Amino acid sequence: MAVFVRAVELGSFAAAADALELSGPMVGKHVRCLEERLGVRLLTRTTRRQHLTDIGRAYYERCRVVLAEAEASDALAADKLAEPRGKLRVTMPVHFGRHCVVPVLLKLARQWPALEFDLSLSDRFADLAEDEYDLAIRTGDLESKTDLVARRVARQRMVVCASPSYLRKHGKPRQYEDLTQHNAVVYRRSGRVRPWLFPRDGQLPQEVLPRTRLRLDDLDAIADATVAGLGLAWLPSWLVRDRIQSGALVHVLPKQPEFLYDVHAVWLQTPNLARKIRVAVDALAEALPSLTG
Repeated sequence: MAVFVRAVELGSFAAAADALELSGPMVGKHVRCLEERLGVRLLTRTTRRQHLTDIGRAYYERCRVVLAEAEASDALAADKLAEPRGKLRVTMPVHFGRHCVVPVLLKLARQWPALEFDLSLSDRFADLAEDEYDLAIRTGDLESKTDLVARRVARQRMVVCASPSYLRKHGKPRQYEDLTQHNAVVYRRSGRVRPWLFPRDGQLPQEVLPRTRLRLDDLDAIADATVAGLGLAWLPSWLVRDRIQSGALVHVLPKQPEFLYDVHAVWLQTPNLARKIRVAVDALAEALPSLTG
């Protein structure tokens, strides 16, 4: 097929022979073998020119597709075997990045010595193209952009928690509606306080906004304030797991369904995804669920 396609594209057996480093008769033999196997004539030739038959033209177009797919498969196999290398620039939220993403990428750094890492921990939403990032880790809802590709790599389980001292003083909520009667330590970003979300079967999540006595833009500070007894908090399970296990915090409403915040890896759309990005995304998708569950 490759010889036939090259003969058509270059216009003669002789030109194809030079390009493929074959003899002219060998090019003719390849084409004749195809014709004999198919039982049709693909090319008609005179001493001055050659041209495709109708079936030859259809077969030529199909051969081009087949050969392109074969080349793409070879390139994919070679890419899978190649060692990832070069600089990988990743932006991620501060706390989720520090606790969950960075440990995975540090393991990759040990595994692949030819990879360089440039990591940015910031709650600002970076523009991948303008800021020249290869990869972004985003939590929550994604912005809709046609030039971006996203893959969900984890889900954050959100839990309501409080200190034992707070619950002794104010009582323990039994259902979502009870939360509005309690003080809360809440996360605020860009001046906005977001409601707490709780899943409902077949419906949009239920939104609850407790009394907001204390507002912070740092998740660790929220957890510390909650341990100090200043109110309830709605936080990712990975952040408060150790505090709950030690007894510093209590998991409130443990029998109620918990909201799952999606975590996505996002990159710019490209025909051929760089090996370094694919390796990082695959590693995150494999490791993060156990870290965030």
